[in-house]
Amino acid sequence: MKFSKLAQVFEKIEKTSSRLAITHLLSDLFTKLNNVEIEKTAYLLQGRVAPLYETTEFRIAEKMVIKSILFALNLDRSLFIKEYEKKGDLGIAVEHFKNQYPSLEEKDLDITHVYEDLKRLALAEGAKSQEIKVGILAHLIRQLDPLSCRFLVRIPLSMLRLGFSDMTVLDAYSWMMTGDKSLRKKIEDVYHVRPDLGQIGRLLKEKGIITLRHVSPRIFTPVIMMRAERLSSGEEIIEKIGRCSIEPKYDGFRLQAHYLKNKNELRLFSRNLDDVSYMYPDIVEGIKKEVKCEEIIFEGEAVGFDPNTGNFLPFQETVQRKRKYDIEEKIKEIPLKFFSFELLYLDGESYINVPFHQRREKLEKAVDGKKDVYKDTVLIASNTVTDDAKKIELLFDEMVTKGLEGIVAKKLDGVYQAGARGWNWIKFKRSYSSKIEDTIDCLVMGYDYGRGKRAKFGIGAFLAGVYDEKEDKYVTVAKIGTGLTDEEWKDLKKKCDRFISSSKPALYEVDKAMAPDIWVKPFLVTEIKADEITRSPVHTAGRLMKSSKNGKGQEVEKAGLALRFPRLVRFRDDKRPEDTTTLKELEEMYKAATHHK
Repeated sequence: MKFSKLAQVFEKIEKTSSRLAITHLLSDLFTKLNNVEIEKTAYLLQGRVAPLYETTEFRIAEKMVIKSILFALNLDRSLFIKEYEKKGDLGIAVEHFKNQYPSLEEKDLDITHVYEDLKRLALAEGAKSQEIKVGILAHLIRQLDPLSCRFLVRIPLSMLRLGFSDMTVLDAYSWMMTGDKSLRKKIEDVYHVRPDLGQIGRLLKEKGIITLRHVSPRIFTPVIMMRAERLSSGEEIIEKIGRCSIEPKYDGFRLQAHYLKNKNELRLFSRNLDDVSYMYPDIVEGIKKEVKCEEIIFEGEAVGFDPNTGNFLPFQETVQRKRKYDIEEKIKEIPLKFFSFELLYLDGESYINVPFHQRREKLEKAVDGKKDVYKDTVLIASNTVTDDAKKIELLFDEMVTKGLEGIVAKKLDGVYQAGARGWNWIKFKRSYSSKIEDTIDCLVMGYDYGRGKRAKFGIGAFLAGVYDEKEDKYVTVAKIGTGLTDEEWKDLKKKCDRFISSSKPALYEVDKAMAPDIWVKPFLVTEIKADEITRSPVHTAGRLMKSSKNGKGQEVEKAGLALRFPRLVRFRDDKRPEDTTTLKELEEMYKAATHHK
């Protein structure tokens, strides 16, 4: 298929406000692609040339893209910048000048040709790499038609985001195969273990759904991490899962370690699939020295440790280790301990579908649970097996006293539910009243212009939402205007302006009363603290239409859920939009809180 045809599909998606319509557009596109094209197109749809977990990045700044455009079209810089500032979009600006100054070099290039050139751009390294990148992009700009150029220049800047999620792509794969979404669950289960949209699309094209049945974890391909449900008492936990294992809940960085001993290669992946090995060389070396096996995938939490007091550091201090520069200095200042708690793969065998008590036993042998917190880097999370509700409550109090977040209860025969939030893991979150003790992870959906003091920032409040997994959409819970410093407001505006959407993204359900001045495509997760969860007629989280009619024969609307007195705690760059708190989880928190009133 020609890239010009793909650009036409991009344009249709950009103009579409219906998620179902986008799914059909993608399905139709995938049907027309061959097995090579579908793999490369899936990556391009993500604004990449490789799966999310690979470190293949474009590493090209906006000023370099502008340089490529000026070089390609022989434009005066001031003329282009004036048009760019007027349009507010680099893609639309280059499309404008391509229409005015068509090139004699224009060709109808194949998708694979454009993809390979973009991959060369991403892989360019060395002293002259910047010149090479500019040259490759400029050559493509000269060759492609105006509409194609609009989307081309957005890709290396990670600004292509078309307003749909990976889940929409999985739905489209199902529609491609069967004409409906009946295969979505099977494809999603595979995606959670192998989060590679390109590879999944190619395998479906080549061999059909049968080829995906036996997919298991693979070293250096991160498994999407399992998440826990919440309950607010020991009694509820025992009632739900019976005799269980109780582990500390650490407040640090959750990491997934992949180690291949014979090649002495180890990678650490974050919750959002980023390879962060370079940030934590002390953990890398610790695993290589202390873990006893040939190959392993296991998970744990990296927590700051004070060797003088023997105490764990609060997250506000641990977070200082998350950096790209001056890492060695911070290692001395804030050493990390890696508390392992889950085994996914060991020496050629998958443990995802093995009961927890067996996973734990194997993990203890590989990691060696009898270690010294002062001398060793890799430790194993302590655990207590019990069916005593009071003991669970006491363990919670003990962990909080030690400065930890609390506890996690694990079902002894529970499997590892990759990518899912299930009852095999339960976070204990005590609730004393209608107030909520836990924080909520929300997606930034848009923002309002600043007024008064914040007028100079151009932002004064942002719209926040949670994820409705069932409908694959984001629903609103708050509009937040407090909890940010002046610098954080400026930073938030800068982050958001890279992903502005000209209209409401198809994945958003927003009441007209809550519509922001500026829509933002799904990309940024924030951690929010609020006093309580209440009902609100203007927020769409859990808002339903009652089947009963009122006296006038009209349907009566049920108010949605909203956060009372919400404020920002921190930005969660380690989480993907799909990792926000779910609507189901919010509803459970609301029920638990109102139950304790």
